[in-house]
Amino acid sequence: MRRPSWRDHAADLLDPVIDALPGPVFVIDANTHVIAANHAARTFIPAMRTGDPLSRCLRAPDLLDVVTRVLEGAPAEKTVWTEKAAVERRYEAHVAPLQIEGYEAAALISLHDLTEAHRVERMRVDFVANASHELRTPLASLLGFVETLQGPAKNDANAREKFLQIMREQTERMARLVDDLLSLSRIEQHMHVCPATPVDLTLLVAHIVDTLAPMTEGEEIPLTLDLEPNVITPGDRDELARIIENLIENALKYGRSAEDDRPIEISLKREGAFAVFQVRDHGPGIAPEHLPRLTERFYRVDAGKSRAKGGTGLGLAIVKHIVLRHRGRLTIDSRPGEGAQFRVILPALDPNAHL
Repeated sequence: MRRPSWRDHAADLLDPVIDALPGPVFVIDANTHVIAANHAARTFIPAMRTGDPLSRCLRAPDLLDVVTRVLEGAPAEKTVWTEKAAVERRYEAHVAPLQIEGYEAAALISLHDLTEAHRVERMRVDFVANASHELRTPLASLLGFVETLQGPAKNDANAREKFLQIMREQTERMARLVDDLLSLSRIEQHMHVCPATPVDLTLLVAHIVDTLAPMTEGEEIPLTLDLEPNVITPGDRDELARIIENLIENALKYGRSAEDDRPIEISLKREGAFAVFQVRDHGPGIAPEHLPRLTERFYRVDAGKSRAKGGTGLGLAIVKHIVLRHRGRLTIDSRPGEGAQFRVILPALDPNAHL
């Protein structure tokens, strides 16, 4: 029977220490063999086994270079590497020298998953760039018209009337954009709080359809309603109204085809423990490559058409965030030439308890 060595004793001492740490932490020897690893590290790297070389379970050349330098006497170092898989992931490792009795050299490695932080930072940068671009265009337009009215068109009544109308439209566009940005910010601030006030979705959908009636009458757009009574969900009434308004307005603006006069179908059903609100149009449809990005901020399938109809590019992003805050799901099904179907699935409450 093999007698316990200093190395076994050192590993026994290390295990409870690194197991107390919340993040993935492990220790390697001078040959880069794993001496000890906590539960988080084994979960993070399922292939990790005590006694195996680090290169067998972790394919990160940059990290292995840092480990080599530290084991050779360099001070502690950090490194970041990216793994290209189905979903790109980014990691950070902190490698520090460690003195352990019975070992020529050792190093402690702690890992951090930076994927989400990197995604949020990239989203923030893209968001600022897009918002700046969206505001820059109408501001440049306003400045140009002001200069024209102060100069060549100073005494031209017809030009003044035309330019003032365009300036008003551009100002309204900026106001809508700012309102949507503020709405999105407020929703994100309260994402962790799930609203609990019972809301009668049936009455709310019927009310929203009535308020949008002028849009349908002017364009002669037929609507069909199929609303199950007493569909109750826990939520924020104003935010739920925003979902319904945005989806119906989108269908009215973009879901019409000159070759097809079928109505836009709006339905609300209770399916088991869920309330399902659906808007179905028979318009031109959406190409498959656009579907995964429809709920991104400022993403538009047809930017020119969207701006012409007063869109800010934030409507579906707002819908997605409200749905997530209400612990629901948004699904979008569409094919070119076959229209589009938007479904919002929310938790439902027992109507008998709220009558």
